[in-house]
Amino acid sequence: MTYEIPALITFAFATSGTPGPNNMMLLASGANFGFLRTIPHMLGISVGFAVMAICVGAGLMQLFDQWPPSYTILKGASAVYLIWLAWKIAHAAKPAKADHASTPMTFFQAALFQWINPKALSMALGAITLFAPSREFSAVVIVAVVFATVNLPTVSIWTVLGQQLQRVLTSQTRLKAFNWTMATLLVLSLLPALVFSPV
Repeated sequence: MTYEIPALITFAFATSGTPGPNNMMLLASGANFGFLRTIPHMLGISVGFAVMAICVGAGLMQLFDQWPPSYTILKGASAVYLIWLAWKIAHAAKPAKADHASTPMTFFQAALFQWINPKALSMALGAITLFAPSREFSAVVIVAVVFATVNLPTVSIWTVLGQQLQRVLTSQTRLKAFNWTMATLLVLSLLPALVFSPV
């Protein structure tokens, strides 16, 4: 497993850094609430994904292997929930009103969100399949730790980008256009994970 660590780090960086539900939501959160208020969201993603990867490698993957429709059902339910989240992003409040009208995602919300994030599920399944095919617990934990280590600074970039956009989103019209764009991209980011399965 040790000799595969560089490849695992590259895989974690590529999958964590590319557009997906988590990153689209962080971009929108950075723009609407700023970097500091989005920190719990970022930490929840990293820790939540690591826990999910361990659970997937420790047994959940066997359920998907034995009863493939379970993965399809989970992805379908995830898509419905993410569409609802996209609607919330599209109607997010102006930054000055955000304290009263809406709040950023909490640590626990972000951690639990990983379980209904099709891209995150696909990443976990793909990582376990490629780098811990034996599903030995030690190998699964290494995959989870590497992902958590790489994931946090990677997703932080999206929050910083969103925060920088606050300088541009100075009017309700611009913010509304931005939020609707993010909502649309969030829905579109579901397509690869819904269409392709690493199982």
